[in-house]
Amino acid sequence: MSVHGARVAALLAWVNSTKVCPDHLNDLSQLQDCSVFIRIINKIHRSREGESVLEQPLPERISFIHGFLQKHYRHKLAPENLVSAQKLLDGEGLALAKVAVLLLYRSAMSSRNPEEWKDFDYNIQVQLASILKFVLDNEECLNENLEAFLQKEAEPSSSSVFSSSSNLEMPSPLFLPHKQEVRFLELQKIASFPNIDTPSAPSSPMGNIMQTPQFQVRRLKEQLAFERETREELEAEVAEKDKLVMEKDALISAMQQRIDRLVRLTEKQAEDQLESKEIEELRERNESLVGRLHEAFRQCQELKTEKSQMDRKINQLSEENGDLSFKLREIASNMVQLQRALNELSEEHNAAMAQSQEKQRQLEKELHVALQDKKSSEEKIEILQGKISMLEDQLAKLEECSTQEKGEVMGDILKLEELKQEVSSLTAKGVQLEEEKQQLEEEKQRLDSLVTSLQNSLSESHRTRERLKRDLQAQAAEELA
Repeated sequence: MSVHGARVAALLAWVNSTKVCPDHLNDLSQLQDCSVFIRIINKIHRSREGESVLEQPLPERISFIHGFLQKHYRHKLAPENLVSAQKLLDGEGLALAKVAVLLLYRSAMSSRNPEEWKDFDYNIQVQLASILKFVLDNEECLNENLEAFLQKEAEPSSSSVFSSSSNLEMPSPLFLPHKQEVRFLELQKIASFPNIDTPSAPSSPMGNIMQTPQFQVRRLKEQLAFERETREELEAEVAEKDKLVMEKDALISAMQQRIDRLVRLTEKQAEDQLESKEIEELRERNESLVGRLHEAFRQCQELKTEKSQMDRKINQLSEENGDLSFKLREIASNMVQLQRALNELSEEHNAAMAQSQEKQRQLEKELHVALQDKKSSEEKIEILQGKISMLEDQLAKLEECSTQEKGEVMGDILKLEELKQEVSSLTAKGVQLEEEKQQLEEEKQRLDSLVTSLQNSLSESHRTRERLKRDLQAQAAEELA
């Protein structure tokens, strides 16, 4: 089965981004001579160690790559079983893809700035991030699972890992209650521990996965392992220097004894009145031995000085190793607390948001009813005022009529008084409704103001969290440099 096309495209895009070869690669077969892999290793190491290997035949290049994998991937099986040398010789696409995956993972681990991955197309980033996530999850069993992963189709839901890969992403609510702001202060306190992590906040799948606790803890563990290996290498070198010092001391002792014998022999020969030529030869030999003795003393002193320097460096590495171990444990503990606080914060926010939305809907419903009542009252007032005007006109005419006629329309006058009272009542009711409308409006403005305030607070808290991430990343870069 061939390698999945989307993953091949993503791996080739990453290889091209390293700019280690002048030609643009568009097929795995172009990696067959392994020279691109060696140049990538040089770039990861920031050295020219592999340049001489580029002039050697393909088997030696593959051996160099295996050596790199052996050093950085500590699996139960040897690199030859993970990536077959024979398959690399044959230019098998799956074997070439395996090497590219392992070098991608190593490059991401040594990357100091997640922002550099933003230049990749989003879909390419999704594929690269899925590859990194797979290696993180299967580091101890890559030999069994890597081939199947490279060959099978990507699952539709896999991209969700990267849209929410950082569990530290907070929601963007419409507003939060006062208690929520207090909770954020507690969250800031938890997040203020000394940290290692993260340049500016990522906004890409690759940046997101490099900000996950899983990735950060793995990077710290590898840094600790590298420090331990460096210390062990220095200790081995010191042991070798000690051995050389002992050998030099033994040589000096033997030469001193030899000189003493020659001095005694010279004195004896002088006493025996040997020929001057023989005495001169002995003197020359003696001076030569003395010169060699002084040189041996000098070399011995240099070795002792080097040993002292290496001892100091070993002690320093031991202290740094202890500090990194302590920080690793502290980071893991604080990340757990931070995640727990964020989960509580999210639950409280969701409850407050639902409650506030329900209250706003109720207020809008009451406002609508009040407006309908006001409109109805205004219509009734207009009708009644029309009737009142008409009756007042009739009364004015009746004042000119006889008393008997006035008595006949007394009922109209009473109906008129009732209408005036009703108009007065409706007017008062309209004023009340207007006041109530003004209070509903004021409450709405207050809620809008609260929403704006809380949104500003949330934005500030988000910026604070991102600033913390950048500070942690910067500190990590300093300490790992």
